[in-house]
Amino acid sequence: MSYRLLIVEDSPELLEAVSDFYREEGAGLWEVVTASDGNDALARVTSESFDLMILDIMLPGASGFDICKAARKNSDCPIIFVTALGSEDSILKGYETGCDDYVVKPFSTRHLYAKSLALLKRAIKDSGSEEIRCGSITLNKKAMLVSVKGREIDINSKEYFLLLYLLENKGSVLTRKAILDHVWGDDLDVSDRVVDNTIRRLRGCLGGAADQIKTVIGRGYRITEE
Repeated sequence: MSYRLLIVEDSPELLEAVSDFYREEGAGLWEVVTASDGNDALARVTSESFDLMILDIMLPGASGFDICKAARKNSDCPIIFVTALGSEDSILKGYETGCDDYVVKPFSTRHLYAKSLALLKRAIKDSGSEEIRCGSITLNKKAMLVSVKGREIDINSKEYFLLLYLLENKGSVLTRKAILDHVWGDDLDVSDRVVDNTIRRLRGCLGGAADQIKTVIGRGYRITEE
């Protein structure tokens, strides 16, 4: 499952850097749509649906405020302003317009990503569940939450998508190559070792359920009920 993300930014370098970070860090979590012109973005939010929006304010054409107002007419999706406008009046106007968070440039992309995940999880938490259960492990695909014996655990996006891939193929052996292709996609800078390292971290997060992930020597990994 992927979530539609609209990033609106008129700096080509910043737009590329942020969109690339979300694609890489999300490992399939985001369908990233970009716009560098306010009028283009305005047309998109009135004709398309998104799960999250990241908007600059000072844009050619319509402003970020205009885009946010238009979006709020038919959507409650989380909206984050990312802008150089850092005055109190601008920040207050942003929240009055309907944003959920306001980030002033320069900013940490990793920090912005963490805010995005938190807002997305909050937005979809009450929209119904789509759970996969396997032994002590429960994964809620809509809320992107993982729990072991009812206790929620923290895992990063790569660990999440690796676990999801294992759960969706419960009982089947998945080769390292298959895992690389599915979780890391076209990233050419990774090797089989990154799969082993991510499995090790994932087992550490799962605690008492770690043994459900089995190593099949010479072949790969599979997850079982016990």
